[in-house]
Amino acid sequence: MVQGAIRKANVLIEALPYIKKFHKKIFVIKYGGSILGEKRVRKCVLEDIAFLRYAGIWPIIVHGGGPNITDSLDAHNIKSKFIDGMRVTDEFTLRIVEDELNKLNDAIVEEISAHGVAARGFKGKDRLLKAVKKENDVDLGLVGEICGFDIEILKKALTESIPVICPMGASADGTNYNINADNVAYFIASQLDAEKIVLLTNVLGVMRNSRDKNSLISTMTVQEVEDLIENKIIDEGMVPKVRAASKAIASGVNKAHIVDAKISHALLLEIFTDKGSGTEIVR
Repeated sequence: MVQGAIRKANVLIEALPYIKKFHKKIFVIKYGGSILGEKRVRKCVLEDIAFLRYAGIWPIIVHGGGPNITDSLDAHNIKSKFIDGMRVTDEFTLRIVEDELNKLNDAIVEEISAHGVAARGFKGKDRLLKAVKKENDVDLGLVGEICGFDIEILKKALTESIPVICPMGASADGTNYNINADNVAYFIASQLDAEKIVLLTNVLGVMRNSRDKNSLISTMTVQEVEDLIENKIIDEGMVPKVRAASKAIASGVNKAHIVDAKISHALLLEIFTDKGSGTEIVR
C-alpha cells in the first residue's frame, strides 16, 4: 500500500518541472471528429484538459466533427464528396456542418464544466473566425481558409475559461465557410505564440510502417516531415496534420504533438512525462 502511494508521489514529482515550465502557457489542442463521438474517450480527454487548466496551463480546444457530419448527410441520402481531404460544401451541406458542430461544441462545453472548470463555446454565429474562400483547382464550394480571428475576445475568454472553437468562419461580406480544423488550430497557435499545438487523433502518432505499432517515430524535425511525405511514409489523413504542425513551428510555436486519444490520459503522458506517448515535432 505504501509502495503504491510512493509510485503515485513519484509520478507527481516527475510532472513538477513541466508544470513549472508551462505555467500560464497556451496550448492549442485540436480534437479530431473521429474520436469525438466515443463517449469513453471524450470523457478521458476532457478530464485531461480540465487537469491542464487546474495545473495553471491555458488550453484552447479547436474541434472537428467529420464523422457526425457524414452520418447526418447519409441520413438525408446525401453522399459526402471529398477532394484532397476537404469536404465539398454546398449551402445545404453547410447547414448540416453547422448543426453537427454546434451539438459537439455544446457537449464539450458541458462536459468540461462538469469538472468545475469554466468553458466557453465559440460557434459560427459568434463570428470569432475570419475566413476567405479557399482557392483550389476544383471548386470546393463553401470551404474557407482562416485569415484572422478576434484576438482580443479570445484572449479575454482564455483568462476566464477554456475556449472551445468550431472551425467555421465568415468573410468580410458575411459569407459563412467550413474550415479545416487542423488549419484553424495552427493559425490560432501561431498568432498567440502558443507553447504547443497538440493534435489528438485515433492513431499512435507518425509511424514508419502503419501496420507495425513498434515503428512509432517519437521525435522528428520539420525537415524530416517533408522527407517522409515525399517518400509516402506519411500519407492520407496524417499529411494535413503534420503540415499544420510544421507551419505552427515555423510561425514560432515551440513544439507540436500528435497523440492517440484512445490511450487513457495520453495527453497528460505526452506533456508531463519524460517518455511521452505519441510523436513530437520540433524545429
